Amino acid sequence: MPNSKLKQAFESGKFVVTAEAGPLKGTDITELEEIAKILKDKVDAVNVTDQQSSVMRLGSLAVSHLLCGWGIDPIYQVTCRDRNRIGLQSDLLSAAVLGIQNVMSLTGDLPAAGDHPQAKPVYDLDSVSLLSVIQALNEGKDMMGNELKGKTDFFAGAVVNPGADTEASYELQILKMEKKIAAGAKFFQTQAIYDAILFEKFMKRVEQYKVPVLAGVIPLKSAGMARFMNKNVAGVSVPQSMIDKISKAEDKTSTGIEMCADLIKQLKGLCRGVHIMAIGWEKKVPQIIEAVGI
Repeated sequence: MPNSKLKQAFESGKFVVTAEAGPLKGTDITELEEIAKILKDKVDAVNVTDQQSSVMRLGSLAVSHLLCGWGIDPIYQVTCRDRNRIGLQSDLLSAAVLGIQNVMSLTGDLPAAGDHPQAKPVYDLDSVSLLSVIQALNEGKDMMGNELKGKTDFFAGAVVNPGADTEASYELQILKMEKKIAAGAKFFQTQAIYDAILFEKFMKRVEQYKVPVLAGVIPLKSAGMARFMNKNVAGVSVPQSMIDKISKAEDKTSTGIEMCADLIKQLKGLCRGVHIMAIGWEKKVPQIIEAVGI
């Protein structure tokens, strides 16, 4: 099996662009297919979220497989919240057989945050130990050291939050990043960035690791959305100047796209690419890319 398109994109030295496709709540995949057609050939890979925000949806494994069939390189997100080590390893083997090559390891939000708050969390593993499991599967062994009949060939990724709001939490993010690299992470995607100067400081701090980092960006739709993230999303800080600009804009959609493109231009020289988390604006991702000029 050839290397993943995402891995090839990193190796080519190009500015890499990834996006997201969140599975919907139900079996109707019409909208997913529409998003896939719009994103195809515009981005290098598409993340498929795994029960994002602990809300029950169609599974990331099935959607990742669908994206493969639609000619898109998926990044199969796997969270540790809902499955034990047997289920996680089995799903990863299934993903490999289905031709999925990129995997994103996540610990996962607590069930209390979602639409089934009574659900029991598993957390048998965390994002670091899951990366070690993926590395073992790539070497032809399960978590217990048992030989596999056919090994995986995953390109494994992880997340990092450069916007930690205290020095202690900032250092903890760096430490976790080190552990994830040691466990087998080959690339990183970040929490949403809105301040290029702070992000540059983070990138200088981690440049020694020589691992590609994709800066996460979320286009703003309204001032209310910005204030909500500032209040509720750890490590995300939207500057007041951006809130004022979107608040005063007559055409908030065009302004949101323009602001996101301007931010990406500022980040372009600092990292290996961007991860655009459009959150309902997936069909506008090509417009953002075009406005950046890549």
